[in-house]
Amino acid sequence: MKKVYFVTGIDTDAGKSIVTGVLARDWAGRGRRVVTQKFIQTGCPGLSEDIETHRRIMGTGLLPEDLDGTTCPIVFTYPASPHLAAAIDSRRIDLSLIGKCTEKLLEKYDVVLLEGAGGLFVPLEGLYNTIDYVAVRRLPVILVTSPRLGSINHTLLSLEACRNRNIEVAKVVYNLYPPTDAPITDGTRDYLKTYLREFHPQARWLEVNDRYELSEG
Repeated sequence: MKKVYFVTGIDTDAGKSIVTGVLARDWAGRGRRVVTQKFIQTGCPGLSEDIETHRRIMGTGLLPEDLDGTTCPIVFTYPASPHLAAAIDSRRIDLSLIGKCTEKLLEKYDVVLLEGAGGLFVPLEGLYNTIDYVAVRRLPVILVTSPRLGSINHTLLSLEACRNRNIEVAKVVYNLYPPTDAPITDGTRDYLKTYLREFHPQARWLEVNDRYELSEG
């Protein structure tokens, strides 16, 4: 069955690009036709650097859909949130274009991993945020978190936002790079898994280590 997952993080630099590439590589290794897409890329003059990261981890090299812009149709030059980067470049964000590209990818692939830009409440235009796009299209979310200090708060806020918007949380991925103090890593893991069992029992818990290895925790 054709499926689109929205990969988001608890904040900027949570490890979304790494996790997206690792998941795509793992699923492709299991025989699934999977491709990644970047929602909006900022801080690039041309080809999406996050797409390049995905392909490096997947070991595929750039795909034809990368070269023609299908996997990342919106790129801004300034390294800022999409709404500001668009204003600086004097452009508007055409969200319909992203959706059209996703549908085009689904003609060839069974799974599209759509990596967001920052977290769920990153603004796109006016008061319209990323979570609005996800909710309207009823996209299941893959949330990337980590054991660093503050992550419990950020993770719970993201999960609560999904619950309030009736957004399915399909997976929570614990990014273990860079390494953190063991008691914090273990304590954060235990707390978040307990929270998921109570409020998001359908969500699978996965972990990615600093060698880009995927496991179930």
